[in-house]
Parts: sequence; structure tokens; C-alpha cells
Amino acid sequence: MNFLLDENFPKSVVDFLKDEGHAACGVLELAEQGTDDRSVFEWAQQKQAVLLTTDRDFFHTIPWLFAEHHGVIVVALKQPNRAAILLKLKWILEMLSPQDFRNRVFQLRDNSWIAVPPLP
Repeated sequence: MNFLLDENFPKSVVDFLKDEGHAACGVLELAEQGTDDRSVFEWAQQKQAVLLTTDRDFFHTIPWLFAEHHGVIVVALKQPNRAAILLKLKWILEMLSPQDFRNRVFQLRDNSWIAVPPLP
């Protein structure tokens, strides 16, 4: 799978994803800090990548603005840190198959998760 990390996502995740056989890069490899959300999302689509972010705005906007996309994972923890974010990402990648991400936005919380649209 291909992944694009938003600027707020830990850079160490790139190495983890590559070690797992995925392609991954960070937004800061493509643009300067502070790039608007729409550009970040469009780059993910151009790269056919699942967007990884901690920006909750993506969860609340993408499902209603775009019917088709490569997927978004929003990690929304009360106290996010590199280890906690990586743990949530490992969990969802083990739980789902690559096709489950297409056209879905996931929000991973401390003790729950939600997908829009829901998984069957």
C-alpha cells in the first residue's frame, strides 16, 4: 500500500511502513510546512495513497466532499505521542485488508474507532 503522512504525523512511521513492505513519504518531502488540507489530500490521491493524519478535520470533511478516494486514517488520541500513534496504526493495518481503506475515512480513538462509511 502507499501512504502519505501529513506534517503532524510522526516521521518515524515512514520507516515502520517501509519495513512492512509499504511505500510511504511525508508531506514535508513535497511542500513547506503549513500546506492547506485540500492540497495534502489531493497529493495523497495523486500518489494513490492512504493519508495518515492527526487532523480531525479530515474525518469530518472528506467523507462528505469526496465519494472516491484512497482512504484516510485519522489518529485522534487525547495524548498523542509517537508510540501511541504507531500502536494504533499497527492495529488497523493488522485488522483490515488493503481494499477496506478505499473510499473510507477512519478515526482511531483511545478506546474505540469508527469508519465512514461503515465496514460491512
